[in-house]
Amino acid sequence: MKALVTGGTTGIGYGIATAMLDAGYEVTVTGLTDEQVSEVPARQHLSAVKLDVTNAASVAAVLAPFGQLTALINCAGIIFRNGAEYNIDTFQKVIDVNLTGTMRMCVEARPKLAAARGAIVNTASMLSLFGGPAVPAYTASKGGVAQLTKALAVAWAAEGIRVNAIAPGWIATTLTRGLVEDEDKSAAILSRTPMQRWGEPGDIGGAAVFLCSEAARFITGAILPVDGGYAAV
Repeated sequence: MKALVTGGTTGIGYGIATAMLDAGYEVTVTGLTDEQVSEVPARQHLSAVKLDVTNAASVAAVLAPFGQLTALINCAGIIFRNGAEYNIDTFQKVIDVNLTGTMRMCVEARPKLAAARGAIVNTASMLSLFGGPAVPAYTASKGGVAQLTKALAVAWAAEGIRVNAIAPGWIATTLTRGLVEDEDKSAAILSRTPMQRWGEPGDIGGAAVFLCSEAARFITGAILPVDGGYAAV
């Protein structure tokens, strides 16, 4: 079994990659820079390559070596905080990476996934469900990812490709370190989270393994919250 995890060199993506390795997959992770690729720990059946999901040639080059692909997990994404996404150029950049980049990967991988009757797991967000006033582009992109997931699930079901998404809650990663370490902001997040803790990348990994597995063979078009109950409040 072969899995490709975009944005898999760090954070949630790397947590998913590790879980996929433990489940018996050969895993390729991607990073945007040479530095990100070089920093991936050496592990059997794990490889890392450079990828820019906004570049069609880069996407094609990364997928070319795969004859079949069992699982595609789209985790590459960006966010700009503190109102920066109200700048239209920044807004467009976020959409191009988070939403259009996901579509580029899915379309290019489609024949290889069909050959393996494989699965796609996209990365949505809590902000697929809620408004994020400080991050309008991220919110719009993740809402789009959720709807794209449903559209592709319906379109490609006859080819044996299942398409689902995970909507992570508050996960402790490099990107959220400032919030984790801010006592007041962290307390506000935990007060809304019934399980009363920050999530870890491995929490997302287990959900991704499940959605790619035979145990989820009749699940497609689903958006699975992995958020400690945050969205249920």
